[in-house]
Amino acid sequence: MIEEITIHPNLRAAINIPTHIPRDEVLSIQPRAVGGGIVAVHADDTGRTRLKTLRQSGATKLVFPRQMSQSMDAILINTAGGITGGDRYQLSSTVETGAHLAITTQAAERAYRAQSGEVGCVTTKLTVQSRGRLDWFPQELILFEGSAIQRRLDIDLDPDAQLLMVEPLVFGRAAMGETLRNIIFGDRISIRRRGQPLYLDGLDLCGDVTALLARPAVADGAAAMASVVLVRPDAAAILPIICALLPTNAGASLIAEDTLVLRHLAEDSYVLRRDLVPILERLSNRNLPTSWRL
Repeated sequence: MIEEITIHPNLRAAINIPTHIPRDEVLSIQPRAVGGGIVAVHADDTGRTRLKTLRQSGATKLVFPRQMSQSMDAILINTAGGITGGDRYQLSSTVETGAHLAITTQAAERAYRAQSGEVGCVTTKLTVQSRGRLDWFPQELILFEGSAIQRRLDIDLDPDAQLLMVEPLVFGRAAMGETLRNIIFGDRISIRRRGQPLYLDGLDLCGDVTALLARPAVADGAAAMASVVLVRPDAAAILPIICALLPTNAGASLIAEDTLVLRHLAEDSYVLRRDLVPILERLSNRNLPTSWRL
């Protein structure tokens, strides 16, 4: 159980709230959604990935579709239907030695308008042990006008663990003509190998994000983006193959011998997904989980 929520200083200054909000005070503001999940998988004697631990509470649910492969898919479901200010979600997952887990979401997540002074918090901690593999495949997070959300994703890898991570982000629904003139969004991604930083990324957006993204040096009008990280021994060999698949508004490079990083900008969520799906399928050597294709 979380006893307090820590708000990043940049977001705290933007909405003028204290660094730490006691749990009782948060709950007294408004009844909000709270969800938590813990999942661990292991490899059995045949190499097939099996469920070892599963705990879920509140608005967080996990389901596991049947499949014929040695790996396992987990679909993360937010039964509250979205995230708004004051909501709190936590997920912890461990992929034990030799196991292979893919985690995705039931659908695109939505960050809805928040009340003044309230920030939704989403915290995810993923651990991959020796010879394990994790595919982190959440679908898009769609930011709505007035949303306020802070996310943190921490991934810890053993030296010979493998990872494929994607984080797609959509700034309003283009088909609805939405613009984001007043939002608060903080995002932190940390990938470490045995505690040593491998990939650190941060994003803080406050206020008129549509105007900010319109700047040529920022996003040149793009309304969707994705970050992809591949940690695998053949990352250098696969880089030219991936570069050949990329549109002109995306780029990929190696930040370590076994670590490939890709950043993708797109005019809207449709174009982002159209371009991203074949890249992810090539990187993962599999079809994306079924929920991506519904």
